[in-house]
Amino acid sequence: MTAAGGPKSKAAQVADALRAEVTSMRPGERLPTQRELVERFGYAGQTIQNGLAILRAEGVIVSSGNLGNFAAGGVGQGDKSDEIKEIRSQIQALTERVAELESRCGASGA
Repeated sequence: MTAAGGPKSKAAQVADALRAEVTSMRPGERLPTQRELVERFGYAGQTIQNGLAILRAEGVIVSSGNLGNFAAGGVGQGDKSDEIKEIRSQIQALTERVAELESRCGASGA
């Protein structure tokens, strides 16, 4: 298990990098496609999706189905507390870790 101050998950790294970009974007501006992000970061598509999910949970981006992901309005205005954002990020990292362990062990819940 990763300590609270330990290395960030790949998804959290993706979220951090994109968060920095989104803060300089106009509300409604489209983010790169998932395929472009896979090529840029060199991570699996699911890892990119998990990073985007972190940003959606924080309210930094919004998803419009097959149209893509877009910068949300009011980014960086503190709509949610930093503590909630951090907890969501930690939950996401733990969820990824559990999935990773289950895939390695072929866990069937037993």
